[in-house]
Amino acid sequence: MIHAQSVTVEKLTGGQGVVACLKRERVSKVFCVPGESYLPVMDAIYDEPSIELISCRHEGGASFMAEGYAKASGEPGVVMATRAVGGANLAIGIHTAYQDSTPMVVFLGQVHTAFRGREGFQEVELDQFFSHIAKWTVEIKDAARVPELVTRAFKTARSGRPGPVVVSLPEDMLRDVAEMAFSPAMERSKPAPSLSELEKAGVLLKKAKRPIIIAGGGVIRANAEKELLSFAEAAGIPVMASFRRHDVFPNNHPLYAGHLGLGTPLPIIETAKQADVILTIGSRLSEITSQDYSLFNKEQQLIHIDISEETIGKTFIPAVGMLADAKEALDALASLKLKLTIQAEAAEWAAERRRVFEKCAAAETAERAAGALSYRQSIQLLQSELPAETIFTNDAGNFATWLHNYFCFTQANTYIGPTSGAMGYGIPAAIGAKLARPHTPVVSLSGDGGAMMTIQELETAVRYNLPVICIIYNNQMYGTIRMHQEIHYPEKVVGTELGNVNFVLLAQSMGASGELIETADQFKAALHKAIESKTPALLELRMDPEQISVSKTITELRQSNQ
Repeated sequence: MIHAQSVTVEKLTGGQGVVACLKRERVSKVFCVPGESYLPVMDAIYDEPSIELISCRHEGGASFMAEGYAKASGEPGVVMATRAVGGANLAIGIHTAYQDSTPMVVFLGQVHTAFRGREGFQEVELDQFFSHIAKWTVEIKDAARVPELVTRAFKTARSGRPGPVVVSLPEDMLRDVAEMAFSPAMERSKPAPSLSELEKAGVLLKKAKRPIIIAGGGVIRANAEKELLSFAEAAGIPVMASFRRHDVFPNNHPLYAGHLGLGTPLPIIETAKQADVILTIGSRLSEITSQDYSLFNKEQQLIHIDISEETIGKTFIPAVGMLADAKEALDALASLKLKLTIQAEAAEWAAERRRVFEKCAAAETAERAAGALSYRQSIQLLQSELPAETIFTNDAGNFATWLHNYFCFTQANTYIGPTSGAMGYGIPAAIGAKLARPHTPVVSLSGDGGAMMTIQELETAVRYNLPVICIIYNNQMYGTIRMHQEIHYPEKVVGTELGNVNFVLLAQSMGASGELIETADQFKAALHKAIESKTPALLELRMDPEQISVSKTITELRQSNQ
């Protein structure tokens, strides 16, 4: 017998109704910069002990915190801001959640209904403003509909390809009192592949001589890392991680063949180019993963599994497309028992591509600063001195290519990076991750350019007693842009040089510890100290500006253009 879900009816203000919905969705953290337009929601949070309000220094930082929290917890991040000005500031986090397929629910205070259409104070049609970079946008005009629409917002954020939902809250609606009918929170759907799709995929994989798996964020979102590992081992198929999804598969496993991202060595990219059958699970095959949409050719057979129908065939037309949850699909694929029938050449192929990856991981880099700390050394020390369960976040920037190419991620859910390529992401995302997993060490990596965009959130970490470790690679330039500048307009340096910032004093002024690092020994000692610390720590690494990329120095770039 199927029992009807219980419905409760309460008489509440619109603001109280929003918070009642948050409680039913088991939300425990809400990030914000306070605003008078949604004070009724803040007041209702004050009265709800199960929800903690995290007040931030900037809406962009708040949205990055919510996004990092969502990735670390597996649950939607919730962030609030006021009207157009606050909403515009947190738009970068909404866009990041959209491109990264991260569940997020955004509540924005809105102008009083009576003042609309007159260019009221901070007025913008918020639902229209964000419609292009959100899964769904809605304005709640009737307080009685708060439970219906907020519940739908969370369902939409979680379901299919996850993403951000923006909810506009008119100021007067939040004060209106109405009878509200609350139903239990809706579960996330987990579609499974059909038998005919599995049979077609099985035929292609059994004939393959050079198969690979490209695993993306859909595997992580479905908590299917163990299923991926089991299937890859059972089938003997090498695995490549899509852009900034390094922790989807243990990097020290004999079947791991590398990461498809920025600065990936050409021999690793060749693995994808030479494959005859590509099984893609939970990846939208983005511009970066597909190397500017040039990775695959007409002779290759693509099996594309994704939970979003819109994603399948969006960039490449697959031979087989499966609309399915990653865990459900991997469990179903395991039943094919491919290792019994897969081509013998495939095992040789897997071993060969692993040797290629290991050779690239051991390759020397273009680091020339004698005696000074190099990027490669810093990554080696992060590997050797920190616990394996440490979570890493990073900003956009060339410094991250050393992390991508040389750090060996061995555990699931230990890497949080923006596939949107957002600067300023690392520090606030680390704070969000620490709130989600307080007993796990969390380390952010930033360049000096990106760090200055959100470093004020270090004070938020101090205020909430969150001992994150913030590493800043300081070379006094926008390094990635400088690299492209030297490639395309050699020696015409404009706009990419930055002034000197004393990050140590800046950190100390906000109540965090700060230390200037110039040698490997200093860095090693500072990491040990920071891990034991109960306060946020900032480690400023002074880097040689010549070390512009993993493969070349600035001088070498200029010489190659002569």
